Amino acid sequence: MIRDEGATSIAKALEVNRVLKSLNLKSNNIKDEGATSIAEALKVNRVLTGLNLWLNSIGDEGAVAIGKALEVNAVLKSLNISTNGIKDKGATVIAKALEVNVVLTTLDLYGNNLINKEAKDALRAAAKPSLKLQFSFLPK
Repeated sequence: MIRDEGATSIAKALEVNRVLKSLNLKSNNIKDEGATSIAEALKVNRVLTGLNLWLNSIGDEGAVAIGKALEVNAVLKSLNISTNGIKDKGATVIAKALEVNVVLTTLDLYGNNLINKEAKDALRAAAKPSLKLQFSFLPK
């Protein structure tokens, strides 16, 4: 239960990290503030290839920040943001990031069930064949 404060401290370390390749922060009650801090670190981190933020409380604000980080991050290959509180706005920004991100190969959004049809369609359309997109959305 590191919460936003702990996530922010970890984010500061990620900004200068040159070794850690995988980080598992599942089920730590991280909300938008902590996710935004981590996202800012992802913009400058050039080593981390796997990030697990499953089962936190990240909402649209945090998801928007993560999406913007994915637009510029060139190393992260796997991202699990399943079972959070991500909704339409966050999903749409992540979809926009997928249009330019060519590195991410796995994105897990399972359990974010409050995303509308338009955002779901945007995610599907932006996903490249090399991306394994996991979600609990209804099929097309």
